[in-house]
This record gives sequence, C-alpha cells and structure tokens, in this order.
Amino acid sequence: MTKRHPTLLFMTMACALAGPALASDSFPSRPVRLVIGFPAGGGADNVARLYGDALSKELGQPVIIDNKPGAGTTIAAETVAKAPPDGYTLYIATASVMGGDKVLYKNIHYEPADFAPITRLTVSPLLLAANKAAGINSVADLVARARQQPGSLNYSSSGNGVITHLAGVQFAKLADVRLTHVPYKGGAPSAQAVAAGDAQLTFATPASVQAVIDTGKVVGIAVTSATRSPVLPNYPTIAEAGIKGYDITNWYGLFAPAQTPPAVIDKLFAASARALARPDLRARLASRGEEVSPSASPAEFRQFALREGKTVTELTLSSGARID
Repeated sequence: MTKRHPTLLFMTMACALAGPALASDSFPSRPVRLVIGFPAGGGADNVARLYGDALSKELGQPVIIDNKPGAGTTIAAETVAKAPPDGYTLYIATASVMGGDKVLYKNIHYEPADFAPITRLTVSPLLLAANKAAGINSVADLVARARQQPGSLNYSSSGNGVITHLAGVQFAKLADVRLTHVPYKGGAPSAQAVAAGDAQLTFATPASVQAVIDTGKVVGIAVTSATRSPVLPNYPTIAEAGIKGYDITNWYGLFAPAQTPPAVIDKLFAASARALARPDLRARLASRGEEVSPSASPAEFRQFALREGKTVTELTLSSGARID
C-alpha cells in the first residue's frame, strides 16, 4: 500500500471540507434556472417572469424561465427534486408539492422532504368566472343552476390536484352541489376553454383569466378569499355571496432541491427579499392580481408550506380524484 504524506493528506482533507463553503461563497457564478409546472401565459408564468427578472438584477446572473407543464405540475417538480442541490435549479410551486401530488399520482418519485423551501413570493385569491353566454352572473345563479342540473356544469382548471381544481372541490362541498371538473395543462388554456364555451366555469388565477374577461366572453363573479382582496377590490367574496366558510387563497413559493447548502438558501432568500421589495415589481404584480407576500425566513416559509400542504392533501383526498 502506498503511504500518503501527512501534510498532503491534511491539505486534501482541508480542500474537501472547504469545497461546499467555497461553492457557496462564489454562488451564483452562472445562470440560474427557474422551473414552473405551467405553460406560458398563466398566473405562475407571469409571477415567474416578473420575479425572475428582478431576481436576476439582484444576483447579477441571468434567470432562465423553464416551463415544464403537464401531469398536474409533477413533471416540473420531479425535474427539480432530481436536480443537483447547488442553487442553480429552483422551483416556483404551490402547496400541491407539499403532499397533494402524492395523493393523486402513484408513480411520482419525490416527497415533500425532497424540496428546500426558501420563501413565499405572492398570495392572491382565485377568481370565479363564467362564460357570459351561460347566463351565470352571480354565485346564486351558479348554485341554482347546479342544483337544477346536477353535474351538467363543467369547470376548468390548470391541472389535477392544483389549487384551481381544489377550489371547485371546496365550492361543491360547501354549496352542496355537483360540478364536473375538466383539467387543462395550465391557466391560459383553462381560461380559453371557458371563453370558447367548452367549460362554463373556472376558478382561475387573476392573471390567467383577465384576458378573456377583457374580450367580453367571460364574466368575473367573485373571489375565493375570506375577505375582499386589495388587488381585486371590486369583486365580492364567495363567502359573502352566500357560501359560508368558503376561503381558498393561492400562493406561489420558491423551492430548491433538498440538501442545497444553507448558505446558498440564505443568499437566495436575501436576494428574493430585495427583489420583492422593488416598488416596480410590486406594482406590476398587483396589476395582475398578485400581492407580494415574502416570508420572514426560510424556516417560517417551511412551516407555512407544510401547513398548507396538509390542507391541500385533505382536499385532494376528499375530491376522490386519482391519476395512474
């Protein structure tokens, strides 16, 4: 056996131990990829592009948006879960990644523990909207039609198990009606389906549905939050319109693969806080129905995400939906 010189061995060990620290100190030294599970044009894509541009300015590196829609965002989630934990592949996700995905999909290969939460980015209500020709202009109209014709009303969503699906599940449960769910691969095609009359209703992110409301083919009815939204103040809540206890709020958060070095997580958290404090970004997001709502710390966001994940998991179970 060849003997190694003690000094050389010490230097080798020191370099190995210093490797992660040096990598963290130099982060980021190349472009960062920001993965989302939805196609272009929807709420998540809007948030990702606006936030990504501001984050790029803070990091001094390009932030590249990578749209990976399909399978209820699980394609994107699995991409990030398997990525090197170095901070160069990040994920903008909702609560479904914290448990709901495992209920719907038997063949996914990740757990909530495979992600490192960094910070919440935005919160917003969803907007209940209907095809204008359907003649549904209020929550009362919707409930009356659904009771007269159980199961005849289709509502579109941006995918199985995501918040736009579960908002309809909760509505049907509390209103004691039956609606038929039709999933699409993102918010934009879901909204377009309502405009075309392929679905009569949607519970959509404001950014996804505003364009079709502007055409006059779709009418906005109410927001899903418990109280009126500061970014959509002219819409009543579904709860005040008669569905007591109804309260669903969408949020987008930033995640990295598990085992990403804490120093890198801290850098991304600090850069995100600075980006989200930019008045121009806050104004642009508000114009799309998104309220900036950063977390106090990565630890605080982790606890929030786990709580939300539990709620979404329970809703997904109650929906009875299964894929695979």
